[in-house]
Amino acid sequence: MDILKVTTPRGLELKGAIFGNNSNDTVLIMLTGICSNVFQNELLYTTGKLLSENGITCIIAHAHDSFSCFAYSDFSTGKQRHAGTFNDDFNMVYEDVETYVKYAREMGFENIILAGHSLGSNKIIHYLGNTPDNFVDYFIVSSPVDIMHWWTVMPNIDSCFTMAKNWVEEGRGDDILPFLFGGFSPMTANTVLGFYNADNLKNCPVLSGQGETNSLYNIKPNGSFVIGSRDSVTGESPKRFMETLNSWTRDPKHNQVIEVENASHIFFGKHKEYADTIMGCIEHYKSLCAV
Repeated sequence: MDILKVTTPRGLELKGAIFGNNSNDTVLIMLTGICSNVFQNELLYTTGKLLSENGITCIIAHAHDSFSCFAYSDFSTGKQRHAGTFNDDFNMVYEDVETYVKYAREMGFENIILAGHSLGSNKIIHYLGNTPDNFVDYFIVSSPVDIMHWWTVMPNIDSCFTMAKNWVEEGRGDDILPFLFGGFSPMTANTVLGFYNADNLKNCPVLSGQGETNSLYNIKPNGSFVIGSRDSVTGESPKRFMETLNSWTRDPKHNQVIEVENASHIFFGKHKEYADTIMGCIEHYKSLCAV
């Protein structure tokens, strides 16, 4: 694994990770979820390692500040922990994703597969549903989030939102809230409000009904939808959640929906199974190309 640096049109340097090199013909670009980077999330490292061992270059695409590691005390365990994104700009999602895609194209990869996990999936849906380009050959959406439903099921959301709103009004938007957003992530007041108001990421409104589905319909390449059977943020039937998303695409019969048994939203304890599933999706794509 090597550190990868790409620069957005606005001049921000994004730091990602790359497994393998451009001697391979296929690259998978994986957009990370919120509070997730390759150092903090073993799922990402396991996937990148497996793919590179099988001749597929893998780019772990950190958006905005998710590369940074932020140390904080977890008083439930009495230990120091590190997390990723606590400062993100959701208005820049399209540009961030496009920067990695164009980097892969400039590196000469013949096949570009765009993937995402959790909020990273919402990000790639936004990009794919709005880009005029045809740079991406296949997509893999895994564990996407119905954001407005998510806000109703995560702990302490109302407290976070109220405090964030007050702090922004007081000019303290860059300060980090004194408790973990949703019970899992340090986050600045500006990022909390940005998350809540990110209409460009409300593209999976299966449960809340609040959002848009045009982005899914406008996706040009075919792809795969991957979900854990115990994903707690997708309602009573995670697979049905994904099947509904697929039904909103332009050509659902040419996509596949895959459920990983007994896997949670973050695939805790199932990282190898997740990586194997992603590899299987790539092999499926290649088999389609060979026909």
